[in-house]
Amino acid sequence: MSSEHRIAELERMLQYLVDRQEILDCITRTSRGNDRFDIDWIVGGYHEGGIHELGQKQITGAEYGEHANHAHGAMCSANLHNVTMHSCEIDGDVAHAESYVIGMFLDNACEKSRILAGRYIDRLERRDGRWGIVLRRCTVEVALEGAALLPNGSPLPGSGYLKGTRGKGDPAYERPLSLASGERW
Repeated sequence: MSSEHRIAELERMLQYLVDRQEILDCITRTSRGNDRFDIDWIVGGYHEGGIHELGQKQITGAEYGEHANHAHGAMCSANLHNVTMHSCEIDGDVAHAESYVIGMFLDNACEKSRILAGRYIDRLERRDGRWGIVLRRCTVEVALEGAALLPNGSPLPGSGYLKGTRGKGDPAYERPLSLASGERW
């Protein structure tokens, strides 16, 4: 194998890895945006004209941030979207990804927790050098509900644990991170 061929193959492999990481970052950024109520992160994951399918309803990516914040705010006091397994097929400037997601939701009374598990099935495109979602279809395949208690049987309120907050007041935005910020349960 010639040096030029080896270098070309390494460049191809490196581009694949960079593209795959940028796609995964796009997908996880939208989930993080959902949890922090950060519309810029949510909407920034979609290209113009991108569609987000929720059940039988389709909304644009541009509208999804407001919709998600309203829906999550109405039904729960905290939510966490965990992207777990992720597969991705890249063909030039188009990619198809399947990402398993576990969503956890604490009701507004802090008494019950709900877990929904499903998948994001995404078609993404690279436009002007940026990967973005052009179609997201969501599945829900498992739903569980139970008491919102810590392993010792105590409720979250009053436990003293650091509490994630919606918005830029969350400790994840603090630079540099310190022990001085954050609300407590």
